[in-house]
Amino acid sequence: MNFLKKNIFYLILTAFMIAVFAIPKFGDFVRGQILMSPSISKVESEITFSDSDYNIALKGINVPDANLKDFKNETVFLNFWGTWCPPCRAEWPTIQKLYDAKNGKMKFVLIAMQDKEEDIRKFLKENNYNVPVYVAQSPLTEKLLPSVFPTTYILAKGGRILQKEDGSKDWNSKNVLDFIDNVTK
Repeated sequence: MNFLKKNIFYLILTAFMIAVFAIPKFGDFVRGQILMSPSISKVESEITFSDSDYNIALKGINVPDANLKDFKNETVFLNFWGTWCPPCRAEWPTIQKLYDAKNGKMKFVLIAMQDKEEDIRKFLKENNYNVPVYVAQSPLTEKLLPSVFPTTYILAKGGRILQKEDGSKDWNSKNVLDFIDNVTK
């Protein structure tokens, strides 16, 4: 009994090692978990937008037409919103202030969803907003398609997601301004 108490850890470890080598599927699973190679690539794909995610034709409402891929090598504030969405409308003043403060440091792409162009133009004019607004002319990929409005991403050059916000936020807060200063150095 004393032998088991003293050596239980080694006995379990030995049984585990035998199972890793003797049972191929178990061994593959353990090696995958330890090495994390599948997990790292999965995480990387989850936190970075691909070329296909970026390939969205955009009709400019208050700016020229573009494609989201035109902004891939820029730091981007990407927002999905609608004039019909009260939380979206509520965060607009802070987005305008952020745009006024950081326009030279990053690109702004606000995509109006499920909206009529005349409603968007009226909303922008009535509130004196001049942040670049677009309407998507091609389908969004599943990864980019918002499930909540507003949805906002701050993207690094190359498409890495630095921040994602589901719902409205004060985009003119000191924390946001400092964060943007840090990621755009």
